[in-house]
Amino acid sequence: MLPVSPTRVSCSQSKVRNSSIVLIGHRPLPETEKTIEPKTIEPETVESVVAPQSPEIDRQQLLAAIRLHGLNVTTEQLGKLAQYCRVMWDWNSKLNLTRHTDWDLFVTRDLIDTIELAKHIPQQAKVMDVGSGGGVPGIPLAIIRPDLSVALCESIGKKAAALKDIVVTLKLTIPVHADRAEVILKKHRFQFVTARAVASIGKMVGWFAPVWAGVGQLLLIKGPRWTDEFEQAKDEGLLKKHSVDNIAAWSTPGRDSQSVLLRISRSR
Repeated sequence: MLPVSPTRVSCSQSKVRNSSIVLIGHRPLPETEKTIEPKTIEPETVESVVAPQSPEIDRQQLLAAIRLHGLNVTTEQLGKLAQYCRVMWDWNSKLNLTRHTDWDLFVTRDLIDTIELAKHIPQQAKVMDVGSGGGVPGIPLAIIRPDLSVALCESIGKKAAALKDIVVTLKLTIPVHADRAEVILKKHRFQFVTARAVASIGKMVGWFAPVWAGVGQLLLIKGPRWTDEFEQAKDEGLLKKHSVDNIAAWSTPGRDSQSVLLRISRSR
């Protein structure tokens, strides 16, 4: 994984400059318990299997994928993440929640993104994940950062019902709002609103601008096309009152491109 230096993207700039990677405001994840040591499981035992297994086999297969990509989680986090995948994949057979239906895809596409996001959220923060779908990054974020107060927001009723069932099954204290984020943000205030693969920069700023007091800071996980989205939003005059900072970037195993974390704040 490459390091990225934060890049302030000014609306007055004609071009967007990407920087080399250094994590800004990096805070290590809280040590809720001793980090697990790898068991005698070789990386080649990682299987792309959705078929139900015993909880122990699920934990072992997830652990193998986690260790294969150089990550660390605690024993409790491992169990919760494995259970989350299993329950979410079960729901996926009824609803279209995710395409990441094996352990390696979950780790490389979902867990890595969540871990990078978690590095930029301070202790005890109040967070709402919008357009949660199958629960990423909100549910994994709540698992690896139990100090956070995390809420989920999903406007599609069937998906919101699935999220509520997943949260109850995992015994997590996570409210699920079955409504549009703009409606929730009129009633509740958060320090951070997170989103991944929900909408373009311009659309999200446009949606949230009237209720920005409830947003705090908007943290968006984006792919390489974010620069095009930024230029379009700037050309449409949607960023006159907002600043956009590229605060982190990381490589996704199996892909040539990088993911980035954008922080959008109201300009002072």
